[in-house]
Amino acid sequence: MILHFIFVVKEEDLQRRKPEFEYVKHMAQFFKVWIKEKFGKDFEIQCDELVTKPRSILQKLDTHTLLRDHEYRGKEIFHFYLCHFRPLWTDCTCEGYHAENFGMIHWKEPKDPNDTLFLAEKNCTTVSHELAHELLRSVGYKKFTADIHDIWSKHFFDQMEFEQYDSNFKKTDAKPMFLTIDMSDLRF
Repeated sequence: MILHFIFVVKEEDLQRRKPEFEYVKHMAQFFKVWIKEKFGKDFEIQCDELVTKPRSILQKLDTHTLLRDHEYRGKEIFHFYLCHFRPLWTDCTCEGYHAENFGMIHWKEPKDPNDTLFLAEKNCTTVSHELAHELLRSVGYKKFTADIHDIWSKHFFDQMEFEQYDSNFKKTDAKPMFLTIDMSDLRF
């Protein structure tokens, strides 16, 4: 199966946000390893940019636009959109959305484009949240939404640590390159 990460970026920001896209490409490879370890699934990873042009207020990009893009690209491919906008409608507290073979998050831009800790804390964790929803759903886990939201709440309100990984995708206690939700208590 293919997991295709799509970095949605405004045309005028394309050059400025190149360092983020480099992180996205590395993160995509990390999630290949993470998914294999956590879910036993082996995905082929693809990664590219979707450059957007200015639109009128009536043609604003949102979840429905990306769902159409997903359908056009092929519903059998798992498309994951990393967007420069917040979805108008979301099913998660983390400003993300998931459906069958589809995920999207509001990708937060760092002040310093090389701030990998910011990217890990604000974006990588959210990607892991939405991936976990869809991957648990795909293996038939019944409470795939509620249980992930319970874990997410523990990370923010009960001081549960995110899992930390280095640039070689190994767990670390040092400064992480990637952070994910901790699903160690889930049985699936």
